[in-house]
Amino acid sequence: MTDAPDPTEPGEPTGLSDDARALIDLESRTFRSVGAKEKRIRDELGLTSIQYHVRLNRLLDDPAALAYAPALINRLRERRR
Repeated sequence: MTDAPDPTEPGEPTGLSDDARALIDLESRTFRSVGAKEKRIRDELGLTSIQYHVRLNRLLDDPAALAYAPALINRLRERRR
């Protein structure tokens, strides 16, 4: 028997790159202003705001992203409609 995580368990980061997880983790944070969030996007991810939102939008359709952060991804999917 192995101690490896079960890839079917909710919240396991199966199939997501470190960059995708970092993007989702940043989106889950609360910021005092839009400017503060954009600065974090630039500083932590090296992306423009547009690049960030394009990648985030793609992640909303990724089953691995849903498994990693189901509440956040479902909330963002609802907002996208």
